[in-house]
Amino acid sequence: METQATGADDSGQTSGHLHPITQVTRDVVRAFTELGFEVADGPEVETEYYNFDALNVPKDHPARDMQDTFWLDPKTVSAYLENEGPSQSDSVILRTHTSAVQPRYMLEHEPPFRIVIPGKVFRYEATDTTHETQFFQIEGLAVDTDITLASLKGTLATLIRKLFGSDAEIHLRPGYFPFVEPGVEIDVQCFRCGGDGCPSCKGSGWIEILGAGMVHPNVLANAGIDPRKYRGFAFGVGIDRLVMLRYGVDDIRRLYTGDLRMVNQF
Repeated sequence: METQATGADDSGQTSGHLHPITQVTRDVVRAFTELGFEVADGPEVETEYYNFDALNVPKDHPARDMQDTFWLDPKTVSAYLENEGPSQSDSVILRTHTSAVQPRYMLEHEPPFRIVIPGKVFRYEATDTTHETQFFQIEGLAVDTDITLASLKGTLATLIRKLFGSDAEIHLRPGYFPFVEPGVEIDVQCFRCGGDGCPSCKGSGWIEILGAGMVHPNVLANAGIDPRKYRGFAFGVGIDRLVMLRYGVDDIRRLYTGDLRMVNQF
């Protein structure tokens, strides 16, 4: 990754450099493109269909409650709804995860494919040292005839080694996400306490950085892909948490203050 160092040129003007979120995003994208993944994108203002329904999230799932989702007035985004078509959903939100791009991509492309999806997401929740109402994710999706859980594990292990070195300690545990089965969660040893337990890791010694799993057959079927022929894995990486781990930032909110004294450290 190439960045400009802060300093003055011959004209006396100072040059800046990239925000640490941008730096880490580029590093993660580079790690996956080296593995043959392509980059995809999607809208931040999303329909309920793509954010929830197409991803096998039940109508009564807690993630649809106001505590987690920013719901928008359809009248204020009428032009967007006209482009999307009313058959998909009359409810519009700020996307809660970059997973919403998965069904969009699968509807327009034939497998096999491997993609990563960087972008901003939004959650209506209380802020603390490790949570913000806006943050960045990178979603990954791979669909082919021979995808296994071992494929997922090997891919994620490669990412962690590239970002944190070969001696980085991770913790793999079962997790539930409606759009994958089985699901797993990946934790990295806390950057602040080294695993002893502190406020940043809520005393556990570990910080969750991503959720992953094998793509649920319903998600494939919703996108017109035969789940009897194809399988896939998916994962979502929290970029902000990677920044905290990599650079020792003790509060996620510091990344959004706009204070150049913080940004200029990296």
